[in-house]
Amino acid sequence: MHGPDTPGELKTRALRYLARREHSRAELERKLAPRAESPAALAQLLDALEAKKQLSDERYAEARAHQLARKYGAARIRQDLKAKGIDADSVGKVSAEGDAARAAAILARKYRSPATTPTERARRMRFLQSRGFAHDTIRRVVSSAEDDDALIP
Repeated sequence: MHGPDTPGELKTRALRYLARREHSRAELERKLAPRAESPAALAQLLDALEAKKQLSDERYAEARAHQLARKYGAARIRQDLKAKGIDADSVGKVSAEGDAARAAAILARKYRSPATTPTERARRMRFLQSRGFAHDTIRRVVSSAEDDDALIP
């Protein structure tokens, strides 16, 4: 293996990563660290990319939240963003708006028929809980699903 990348090669590598998809600063730093001459050179490159708006934790948080919203609730999305090194301000912007609609859609995709027993209802509630939905949202969605099914003759 050859030595560390030159600053130009490191920048090219960083831009290639960013062209594929958004990255958080921490994630890009982790990927580039083995190739950098020094931590200071890497920090300087990342600062320059942020100054040019080519690297943005906020943009990454939005993209990641949008990607995860199809399967998970706000709590799980916030946990994922924290694990990816996103600061608390950006993580806090992920709201629980639309959580009930997402939970209902996920429940409808997973279970085609209504819950007929308390055991089945509990199973569905645990499923939504594992996906990061709040308890009040889960209760509301599972109850409304049962109510909707009771109205159909």
